[in-house]
Amino acid sequence: MQLTNEQTDAVRAWVDEGASLSEVQTRLKETFGLEMTYLDVRLLVLDIGASVKDKPDPKKKEEQKAEPAAPDADGEFDEAESGDEEDDGQTTPSRVSVTLDKIVVPGAMVSGEVTFSDGTKSRWLIDQYGRFGLDTQSDPGYRPSEDDLRSFQTQLRTVLRQNGYA
Repeated sequence: MQLTNEQTDAVRAWVDEGASLSEVQTRLKETFGLEMTYLDVRLLVLDIGASVKDKPDPKKKEEQKAEPAAPDADGEFDEAESGDEEDDGQTTPSRVSVTLDKIVVPGAMVSGEVTFSDGTKSRWLIDQYGRFGLDTQSDPGYRPSEDDLRSFQTQLRTVLRQNGYA
């Protein structure tokens, strides 16, 4: 669908103001009477060279506020450190590391390995339907601690974003 110059300028302005693709889709319908699919709006924005700005994730801000500062000298977590694990009232850093496979396992969109703070290694994957899987072959009944799971989720999200999956 071809837009007029006025319509294209309006879309650019909306995107520059911080409008999401969904908001652009709604505004096109309300302002110009143009009904477009979300994908069409996405392609339109790409075609006109506009760049949709990421809005801050409110959950991420809450997580950052909830996490206490690490006991490091610089006050920041290493990539492999996350959260504090409580054990009889004492806090110790939880060591969890996440890696991403260069060659994805069959049936998965993305896969990798995680090493939990107790040294247990597990394979993880996300399939084509967005379902998550965690395989602990070395210890089939293994269940990571809540702190390790939170750390794993946070690091997995970071690793996936850094590699263009989010």
